[in-house]
Amino acid sequence: MSRILTTIGFDADDTLWHNERFFRVTQDRFAELLMDHTPDHIGPDALDRKLLDAEKRNLGAYGYGVKGFTLSMIETAIEVTEGRVPASVIQELLEAGQMMLSFPIELLPHARAAVEAVASEYTVVLITKGDLLDQERKLAQSGLGDLFDAVEVVSEKTPQVYLDIFNRHGAGAERSLMAGNSMRSDVVPVVEAGGHGVYVPHGMIWEVEHAEPPQHSPRYHEIDDLSGLAELVERIG
Repeated sequence: MSRILTTIGFDADDTLWHNERFFRVTQDRFAELLMDHTPDHIGPDALDRKLLDAEKRNLGAYGYGVKGFTLSMIETAIEVTEGRVPASVIQELLEAGQMMLSFPIELLPHARAAVEAVASEYTVVLITKGDLLDQERKLAQSGLGDLFDAVEVVSEKTPQVYLDIFNRHGAGAERSLMAGNSMRSDVVPVVEAGGHGVYVPHGMIWEVEHAEPPQHSPRYHEIDDLSGLAELVERIG
């Protein structure tokens, strides 16, 4: 009897390995560097909001990842100081961004076991957003690269993107499953494309990635962590 599922997709950042916490650490450093250069009415919360606004505004130009985040920090620093930010602060922001590109990769609990558990029976695809070079670096350092049949680094995760990927690497979205920590990117568009979306919560998530879960759909699933993925896949497939 043929399986219902043919393809299992995995998100990368904060699904298989830690990522968001490095952005939080760098954002804290950003606030420290600007503390003595911003007007009194711009406190830490207001600074965070302005940085988030810049990140959202720049997604279309810079995409996702460290490089776009670094440029948004610099843009925000110039904006909130009305162009008076010292060159030394800009230099430190650049160095903070460069440091993010060298942080060691630490796998999340059950990540390797979850991928290994499905790799022998299904086509396994890594589907991630972000800078190509940085994503390739992280995958290489993770030690998981050999487990994937394909790697797709995309500029955005939309229903059409998932349709195209699951057509290339399987029998279509209807017979595919995607697991990830972002409701907006890893779950909702997959369900809209006709696939199974599995939400794997992570303690930290970027505000841009929030979305309402598609509770009405029988193709929406949630597990506490990746240790429950293999059982869910078998139950579906």
